[in-house]
Amino acid sequence: MDILLVDSLSREKRYALLKNKQVEKLVIEQPIQQSAVGNIYLGTVTKVIPGMNAAFVDIGEEKNGYLHRDKLPQFIKSSDKEKSISSFIHQGEKILVQVEKDASESKGPRLTGILEFKGNSIVYMPEGFYVAVSKKIEDESDRDRWRAFGNKIQKGAEGFLFRTSSMNHSEDEIEAEVESLRLTYKEILRASQNLKKPGLVLEKNSFLDEIKSVLLKMSSGEVIVNELNLKQVLTDINNNEEISIVFHQKNENLFSSYGLNHEIEKALKRIVWLSNGSYLIFDQAEALTVVDVNTGKFLGKSDLRDTVVKTNTLAALEVARQIRLRDLAGIILIDFIDMKEDWERQKVSRALEQALKADDRRTRVIGFTPLGVLQLTRKKTRVSLSEGLTAKCEVCEGTGRVLSAETIAFQLERELWEQKHSDHEAALIETTSRVREVFAGENSVHQNRLEEAIGLKLYFNIVEHTRPFYSIKQYGIEDEIKGKVL
Repeated sequence: MDILLVDSLSREKRYALLKNKQVEKLVIEQPIQQSAVGNIYLGTVTKVIPGMNAAFVDIGEEKNGYLHRDKLPQFIKSSDKEKSISSFIHQGEKILVQVEKDASESKGPRLTGILEFKGNSIVYMPEGFYVAVSKKIEDESDRDRWRAFGNKIQKGAEGFLFRTSSMNHSEDEIEAEVESLRLTYKEILRASQNLKKPGLVLEKNSFLDEIKSVLLKMSSGEVIVNELNLKQVLTDINNNEEISIVFHQKNENLFSSYGLNHEIEKALKRIVWLSNGSYLIFDQAEALTVVDVNTGKFLGKSDLRDTVVKTNTLAALEVARQIRLRDLAGIILIDFIDMKEDWERQKVSRALEQALKADDRRTRVIGFTPLGVLQLTRKKTRVSLSEGLTAKCEVCEGTGRVLSAETIAFQLERELWEQKHSDHEAALIETTSRVREVFAGENSVHQNRLEEAIGLKLYFNIVEHTRPFYSIKQYGIEDEIKGKVL
């Protein structure tokens, strides 16, 4: 049975998908890292570079976005695919664009001019110029039926992609969804006309969209949430009687109740032990990730070849799971234990490919290099778990990583939520100035809101430390706590 846990009570939003009690997917989104993927902007073209067939677009954010010629509706419509981008767009032109990939430290966001509006059953593209059906719908008669229906309701340059969930809906329901998405697009056009300079036109709630997507893909199980509004939203879209939406009523944090904080700690560690005593080592750099497979304590029951193949196959399955958990992307190199025969490498490669089919991100297994290293790539749409939860350590000048002040502040917030309606009047907390700053918010708005919600007055002693941390020193009577503030 699948279990989807959604922890959205605090500002750091988290969800985890469990299959057979094992964590298969883990997503943590902090406010500062909120993805812009799916957001629509009115942009101004600042520079056109024919040699790259690309343009840079000011969208009102810190960095200009990158827009390739192939992502322009005018190019898709054109019969001459050899034309330069200069034939389709010019400097100073205003254009509606959508973010395909978030900005990084060195690059701006990647943009597309082919806007997509995702419904529960269909993806609507005002200028998509085609009708397609999800590859996961394998029955050819069903695929033909949806293509014919798409061509029937298509207007002008519109495009449709029928999602797997369309199989659970009637044509009338999907046509009504298309009409709703058409209205959304018209509202965006009107809103963009009122903008005098580049800026955001439509902001997507990427976290909620992901939750909905995971829910619609589940065949059975439970969705457990700790926010009543979210429970109602998910109940309204859930049409599967095999899935129940449950509200977590305990004061103990949802992830803590299911032991997932330990899973997060494991997903940040460099070494991952396998069930047979072998282990993996993850080394993550800016451009790529390297995974080293070691036999460790596993010696096998017959010969060395048996040990190597079994260890590598088991490692392939765990690497696929860790890629999803850690949200690794870009180039990934796996240094398996050396195998002499081609059939051995093929067996391990097939095991990895099969395990990666459960991934909702596009992956491509390229194959083994002459040195026996398996190469694969995975599409990047956001920062990895490590990049999101940790910060460069000032003590070691970036050679190691520690939990960021934001992460520590949110941990404190969750622990204090567990004291809701307790008999205590106040709490004394020792922490660093940065953690206190993040925790309290501007003019202490977040602290005041939390104090009112949990019925607990919070006092702080600020100390200097080499890393962000907190320690709850005491719960008790407010006058007693107040007297211990330094």
